[in-house]
Amino acid sequence: MSNPRLGKFKIKKFGREIDPSDILLDSLARKEERQTGVSEKKLEILISHRILRGFLIGFFVLLIFIFGKTFQLQVIDGREYAKLAKENQFSVRFIEAERGIIYDSNMKQLVFNSPSFDLAALVNDLPQNPDERDRVIGKVAEIVSVEAQVLKDKINASNLAETIIAKNLTHESIVLLESKRGELPGLEIIDNAERDYLSGSVFSQIIGYKRKTGEKSGLENYYDNILNSKPGEVYIERDVRGRPISKEVVSMPESGKNLVLWLDAGLQEKITASLARSIENVGGTGGAAVALDPKTGGVLALVSLPSYDNNLFSHDISKDEWIELQADPRNPLFNRAISGIGYPTGSTIKPLVGVAALEEGIINENTKIYSPLEICLKNPWHPDEKTCYEDWKYHGTSDIKRAIAESVNTFFYQIGGGYEGLKGLGPTKIKEWLTKFNWDSLTGIDLPKEGIGILPNLEDEWTTGDTYHLSIGQGPFSITPIQVASAYVAIANGGKIYRPKVVKEVINSDKEAIEKIEPEIIKNLPTSASNLEIIRQGMKQAVTSPDGSSYSLNYLPVVAAAKTGTSQTGKANVYHNWVTVFAPYDDPQIVLTVLVENVQGTPRGIPAAVLPVAREALDWYFSTRE
Repeated sequence: MSNPRLGKFKIKKFGREIDPSDILLDSLARKEERQTGVSEKKLEILISHRILRGFLIGFFVLLIFIFGKTFQLQVIDGREYAKLAKENQFSVRFIEAERGIIYDSNMKQLVFNSPSFDLAALVNDLPQNPDERDRVIGKVAEIVSVEAQVLKDKINASNLAETIIAKNLTHESIVLLESKRGELPGLEIIDNAERDYLSGSVFSQIIGYKRKTGEKSGLENYYDNILNSKPGEVYIERDVRGRPISKEVVSMPESGKNLVLWLDAGLQEKITASLARSIENVGGTGGAAVALDPKTGGVLALVSLPSYDNNLFSHDISKDEWIELQADPRNPLFNRAISGIGYPTGSTIKPLVGVAALEEGIINENTKIYSPLEICLKNPWHPDEKTCYEDWKYHGTSDIKRAIAESVNTFFYQIGGGYEGLKGLGPTKIKEWLTKFNWDSLTGIDLPKEGIGILPNLEDEWTTGDTYHLSIGQGPFSITPIQVASAYVAIANGGKIYRPKVVKEVINSDKEAIEKIEPEIIKNLPTSASNLEIIRQGMKQAVTSPDGSSYSLNYLPVVAAAKTGTSQTGKANVYHNWVTVFAPYDDPQIVLTVLVENVQGTPRGIPAAVLPVAREALDWYFSTRE
């Protein structure tokens, strides 16, 4: 305690003032120290150099770490973090454009784009607070009539920044969502047009479908690069709270280009209705038809039954609908016209074998061969026994034209496999000529999933009897309807085998041609015009002669040429029925192949299945062109 009496005195030492009491106290402290030997000095100990050095090193290490981290964030990872920051600030939205339209040859529109709206969750913009996010999702679930957990699962299962959580919104849902936009952050209504197909099941095997998921089939798949649109882009700038500040259109949308087909929609509808009626009448399980333009290879009609409604897929097919289609034993999703490879041709093969026999010099136009009711050969495994090969009726002596017109089996047994003094073609030559007609190759039609015919393997234990069967279209081989029609195009037009084309040209939105799809010749038959004409005359006689196999076509508005066929299926009294027709005879404009599968019948005949279809279709086709 300082003495107040001394407070007014100050002593200066070394430039600073010292209180007199401090001097007194200091003197007393020294006196006590001398008496007790104990010092009360406050020791001031200097920090050692080691500790100071350690402190300085630690400081510099920390400084270097901070500098290094700053360098990493600013220089090494700077671009990445700048990109992330920009993505937080900007988002890209797409402006959808219309997919290309598809027209028939008469510019009848077969495919439409219909408005459709989906709800998308913008995952980064959804509330981060779990309770708030659940509130938003729950509210949305009420509006779109979907369980909240279903919406959560869709969001959690997606790794996309923008996830569709509800499709095909109703008008009422759209209005409610728009009215509550401020209460539902992270959700956006997307304009996502869907495809509407005219008379879905009639054209589905050609046009196919396009789903919102991106899955495609038919022309929608094959010409996707032409039909596909290019969306535009909009940059949306947001503030720190995620609210839009500005929008900038970066690129404008581009609509897809349009297709014009060779297809005649009216003919397609006519064949579909007639074929469906015939299948039902004869108890068949399905059928197919292909109509080609013999001057270009253009596909005028292509039918496969049973069919399916492609609108089911474009409008988001339900699980139950998909199960029903998959479980249907008739396989409606299967395109029998281009993929059906389980069909032996029956007598449809005979004009091709006839061409081969003429070209190889086995016969000529005037060659007459006695054609009995049956031809019997020694059994190669049991020489004492005979194996007989029957005709469906007795014909007697026949030339090639009559043999084609009346479908004389025993005539073709002999020119194919030989008999007594007549040397036949033999299996190798028959197969070689079937190859010339392209029966061992794809036609190359502009549709996906085309099947390829299967010709017999001659390396197996092949006998003359096997050659007899092959000569009339029976045995271990099969051909698709499109391959049959394509081969007959060459008979109709004088030897040109065209690649079948569904699409005729590509046009823009103003219906101006952008690209013409030119006809393409695959090969020319190595045949003389005179030999082809002999075969053509035989097919004409099949229509004009009362004994001809296609005489019911004689009442068409034009003269036609045709060849029927009935092939065994491996099941007792069950057959596939064929016919191929070209007309008019003098100036062919159409080749039509019709098949009805699994028709109940007997070895002597089956109910009329394909001829009524061909007659109705061609009668309509030529009557509408008068």
